[in-house]
Amino acid sequence: MSTAYRVGLVLLGLISLGDLAAPLLTDGQTPPMFIALIGSALGLLSLILVVLAWRGRVAAAIGLVVVRLLSALTAVPAFLEPSVPLVPMTLAGIAIVVTLVGVGCVLAGLRRPALAGAR
Repeated sequence: MSTAYRVGLVLLGLISLGDLAAPLLTDGQTPPMFIALIGSALGLLSLILVVLAWRGRVAAAIGLVVVRLLSALTAVPAFLEPSVPLVPMTLAGIAIVVTLVGVGCVLAGLRRPALAGAR
């Protein structure tokens, strides 16, 4: 397991913990409770996938990447709705960036080097 892969799993795990706590941190408006609950469910699923991916399951790592990207998409409306305050919008942006970095690290760690001499 490469360092990049581990770093990616840790970043995605930390973002997942944040998603898990979202229903406790929302005022019901920003983000709306249904978005916070969806994010929380995705966070729980992500944490399970992080554990499985850490144990070497490639399918879990790929599933984690998909789930985290879906979770990041739930933050996009924060930039489209004019009534969203600056702090939640900033946190959504940070979450998206950290997710993209984590996904990039996991995918880089999944790459297998080409065999020498193979064409």
